[in-house]
Amino acid sequence: MPSPPDADHGPPDHSRRALWAALAMVVVWGSNFSVQKVLFNALTPGGFLFARYLIMPVAAALLLCSRHGLHWPRVGRADGLALLKLGLVGHLLHVGLVTYGIHWSTAFSSSLILACGPMFTLLILHWHGLEQLTRGQVAGVAVACAGVLLFLSDKLVGGHWQASVGDLTLLVAAAFFSYYTVSAKPLIERHGGVTVMAYATLLGSGPVVLLSLPAGLRVAWGDVGPTLWAGLLYAVLVSAFLGWLVWGWVNAVRGVARSAPLMYLMPPVAGLVAWALTGERFTGVKLAGAALTLAGVAMAQFVNPRSRDPVCESVAPVD
Repeated sequence: MPSPPDADHGPPDHSRRALWAALAMVVVWGSNFSVQKVLFNALTPGGFLFARYLIMPVAAALLLCSRHGLHWPRVGRADGLALLKLGLVGHLLHVGLVTYGIHWSTAFSSSLILACGPMFTLLILHWHGLEQLTRGQVAGVAVACAGVLLFLSDKLVGGHWQASVGDLTLLVAAAFFSYYTVSAKPLIERHGGVTVMAYATLLGSGPVVLLSLPAGLRVAWGDVGPTLWAGLLYAVLVSAFLGWLVWGWVNAVRGVARSAPLMYLMPPVAGLVAWALTGERFTGVKLAGAALTLAGVAMAQFVNPRSRDPVCESVAPVD
């Protein structure tokens, strides 16, 4: 688990390395939206999910073996069911919806919509009675919602319905990840982040493989070139799997409160990469909506730090 947000985390050289690692992950995650767009066009979203969830459980099993050998940590029946639910929510629902949402939308839109996750986390915590929302947090949620509506307005007015459906799908996916984040916290406190991530991946992979099997079998895997294979491994192992481990270490060294604001650099990185590599263009309305959305999310997340439990960023993205 990450250390308290106001802690001083080790020697300055460790903190500097953690900062550079965090910035590197922001670049990796930001560029991964464009990488995934290319992969989905070549493999179809279902084909990508099929390949991803053949690779991910192998990586999770190897991680457990590297930590515990063949004697993996035991969990009780109740926690086993909770981990199964976590795997279904995090992988089948969240990653599945993210994959199709990114395919239907654009790289920049996808990164911005998913950045709304902390806003949903606050609402879920309030719904469960775990946190009382302040006026500033309510105002931040309202500003973020207005920003999202402004951001989507050019697509709705222009009749770009597929992209609009993609953005709405990503909003639902962001809500599922927030639920995953809140549900994972007590399990992480009992069993550790690596164990929870690995078991949730193992338990959630099977249903995804079964549902994506028809799409996976339609892909001519023998014709997939080395560039696409490299992109697939980058998206699955570097961005999703290694990224989770690196971000957990960053939070442990720097603290969640110092690392969380760096996540707001991800949409600008995604936008720059999409502009440079795929020719994505941005209107003034879209940029204004993006700025308003990020400002609202930041306001809702950080307006009342004394009572905040940094659950919003204690779990790195599973996508």
